Amino acid sequence: MKPKKHHDRPDLIGEHRFGDIGQLLSLCIFLLVYIGDGFVFKLTTHLNDMISLYIRVPIAAIAFILSAYLVITSKRIIFDERREKPEVIRKGVYAAIRHPMYISEVLLYFALLCLNLSLISIGVWGLIIIFLYAICRYEEKILTDHFGDDYRSYMKDVPMWIPRLKQKGVRSKE
Repeated sequence: MKPKKHHDRPDLIGEHRFGDIGQLLSLCIFLLVYIGDGFVFKLTTHLNDMISLYIRVPIAAIAFILSAYLVITSKRIIFDERREKPEVIRKGVYAAIRHPMYISEVLLYFALLCLNLSLISIGVWGLIIIFLYAICRYEEKILTDHFGDDYRSYMKDVPMWIPRLKQKGVRSKE
């Protein structure tokens, strides 16, 4: 399958052809299940009674803030900065994790789940994580095919989604 290209941006390599539509469908399915089970039918929401809102709301707030930070800063680096030619980006949030936009999506769903715990929604969230992981792997193949050893080195230096507490020899190109 050919990757989706950004024809107006030759400095961008491409992404999964169905990534955007898949993410939109995932969001719709999640919201249907989340609202349906969490607020209407309440079939699997018994955890809400076990875990206090005083615990869940601060965790949700932190996840929302982190999600917003990751998506805004990674969007600025990728889409607002124009480069003469494609390059492996190793600055900003991309020095800590390879896929900050996707992890921001995972965190957004997590924040919603903290506010209203629904076991069915947690299951859908798990499926979304698997979908996003597959998208990441596909896009990493595109990037490895294009950049070769430079991207393989980046993959060794920088984790996919969860930053290391102590960075090991990250080579920054700022």
